[in-house]
Formats: sequence, structure tokens, C-alpha cells
Amino acid sequence: MTVEGAEPLMPDEVHQNQILREVYLKELRTQKLSTEYHVNPLRKVHTITRKPMSWHENLEEPADGKGPRKKYPDTQTESQEIGWDSEPLVSPERDDRRLNHFRVHSDITLYKAKVWSLGEDDRHT
Repeated sequence: MTVEGAEPLMPDEVHQNQILREVYLKELRTQKLSTEYHVNPLRKVHTITRKPMSWHENLEEPADGKGPRKKYPDTQTESQEIGWDSEPLVSPERDDRRLNHFRVHSDITLYKAKVWSLGEDDRHT
């Protein structure tokens, strides 16, 4: 029994090791390795319906590897509408300066890029 106001005794290292050993042996006794698996005969087995767009349901369409744009004249689903017409509206000419804004380097931009890549701070404080 403990006296009121007295601190409970902390077990020393030998007792802590004994407690850990007992816990470890108890865990080893209760562990069971299952190597055989089977269906529970008391539980009903629910059949899962097939997916409506799966390959075995739609056998009339040949799976020739063509894209949907070559198979169908129009989109079949709403998700196909994105990217269905993928041809660019304007021809991508590289000489046209109105559409192509190439990065131009000068001496000062090259100097600043080098300073920033070195991690230096060039602000005047």
C-alpha cells in the first residue's frame, strides 16, 4: 500500500526488463500465422455486375487500337469533347513574330542570371 503524499516507486531496470519480457512472451503466445485462406461458408456471396463499358460486353466493336476520333464521327461521351478537335486554329509558323515571343538575352540579363544562380544577394542595403 502506498501512503498518501508518497510517490509511487518506479521499477528499476531489472523489473522493467522483466515486464518487457513477459509482454513479449505473451505476444508470441497469442500470435497465429494463417497460411490457409478460404471463403466463409456462413456469409452470402454477392455477385458483382459487370461494367457497362467493359470489353467483354461490347464485342461488336473491333479493338483495333485506333483512337476514338478514327472510330466515330462525333464524340460519344462528354469527356471526349475536351480535345476532340485538337488541330491548331492558327498554323504554327516559327517566323511569325506576332505569335512567337522568344526569350532574348542581353549582357545584363545574363549577368543577373549568373548572380542569382550563385545565390548572391546584390541589393544595396
